[in-house]
Amino acid sequence: MKLFTNEQRTKLIENFNYNSIHAGTDKEKTFDAVVKLFNPAGVGTWWLSELNPDENIAFGYALLNDPLFAELGEIDIAELQNLRLPLGLGIERDSYFNPMPINKVIEQVQGTR
Repeated sequence: MKLFTNEQRTKLIENFNYNSIHAGTDKEKTFDAVVKLFNPAGVGTWWLSELNPDENIAFGYALLNDPLFAELGEIDIAELQNLRLPLGLGIERDSYFNPMPINKVIEQVQGTR
C-alpha cells in the first residue's frame, strides 16, 4: 500500500513549503493532520501534517506505545516504508481518516490515558 495518495502527498508538501518560507514569523502555521498511518500488527500510529520531499521527512504526531510516549516531531518516511512486520505486513494508511487539527488528535490520544 502507498503511504500517501497523490493528493495527500501534494498537500503535505504544500504545507511544508509554506512553513519553510514563513519559519520563525507570525505567519507560520500548525496544519491539520492530512494522513494517518498505522502499524496493522501492533503499536505505532502517525498523523502527518507536512512533508519535506527532498529529505523524505514528515512532521506530525506519533504515538508509539502509550499516550505517555507520544510526541510531535519529525518522522523518517523511508524508515516507515522499509519496516517489515510479521506476516509480510507493512505500515498502512488509514483510508477512512479525514484531515483534522493536530491539537484535536493530541486531545483524543491524551484522553485515552
